[in-house]
Amino acid sequence: MTSQNPINILAFESSCDETSVAVVQDGKTILSNIIATQIKSHQRFGGVVPEVASRHHVEQIIHCTQLALQEAHIKYEQLAAVAVTYGPGLVGSLLVGLMAAKAVSWAHDLPLIGVNHLAGHIYAANLVKPLQYPALALVVSGGHTELVRVSAPGQFHILGDTRDDAVGEAYDKVGRLLGVKYPAGKTLDQWAHEGQDTYDFPRAMLQEDNLDFSFSGIKSAVINTLHHAQQIGAPINKKDVATSFQNDVLDILVTKTKRALAQYPCAQLIVAGGVAANSGLRERLTAELTPQVELIFPPLRLCGDNAAMIGAYAAVAYQQRNFSDLTLNADPSLDFAYQTED
Repeated sequence: MTSQNPINILAFESSCDETSVAVVQDGKTILSNIIATQIKSHQRFGGVVPEVASRHHVEQIIHCTQLALQEAHIKYEQLAAVAVTYGPGLVGSLLVGLMAAKAVSWAHDLPLIGVNHLAGHIYAANLVKPLQYPALALVVSGGHTELVRVSAPGQFHILGDTRDDAVGEAYDKVGRLLGVKYPAGKTLDQWAHEGQDTYDFPRAMLQEDNLDFSFSGIKSAVINTLHHAQQIGAPINKKDVATSFQNDVLDILVTKTKRALAQYPCAQLIVAGGVAANSGLRERLTAELTPQVELIFPPLRLCGDNAAMIGAYAAVAYQQRNFSDLTLNADPSLDFAYQTED
């Protein structure tokens, strides 16, 4: 990629409840990144309703595309390719983005690049600084908690993942119990810095010889603690619950990450996904892993779902000529392969 011939990629992201369209140049410069959030529409339900999300994507996708091109001062003839998330995610939501991207690809004779949503989260780090290989990524979001080895550009292997709830799911479920509106992560993180660690919740799978996670047990322990207190009329300090919950979650995440770094040494640790915005996680990793490894945290605006991260990874696929055809379909359960050997 050269400055004389910039590679401008129009990217679409609609895997869940954010409609986003971006223009990214050379995989590292954001020319525009339009995000239409649906949080208020889903708050009354306590979580994302797939059909509601799909309808909002249909309403917003064209407008977001127009805004992305206008803000980037880019015309269709200046684009090199069109990229789109095709999984994992909600199937109806994915299909809206796919149809929009295919329409642009076909109408303007542009290559189509299908992008794994998780690869996008990881390559959001490339918008901060160039990645060095091999790298380790801790992917933490509402739907995923994984340790992923990035051995080379576009080569991903799972070292460990969650057996049940993802860490973001656990935050939202505990938040609902404590009366916090969806999404609960930001509020619980704030409370965790204001309360005391007074509850002994389980730290699952820390002693097991693997890199997998489990957060269902800690969620259930919080439920039982709150129900028991209610039955006996005991007072509950919500901020203390949040502090104890977050400290236990961070113990699990940090311990497993340190174990992965010991088994698979690398120069960089990428923290990716919506929970990468958690200040407690950033503080713990920085305190315990610096200067052992270079930490890359995307800026807060790039931690959640956004199209710029899809464009960042799409530049790698473009260089490798890894294009899709118009038969590309949504894959709601898409994931990386597992690491099979050291």
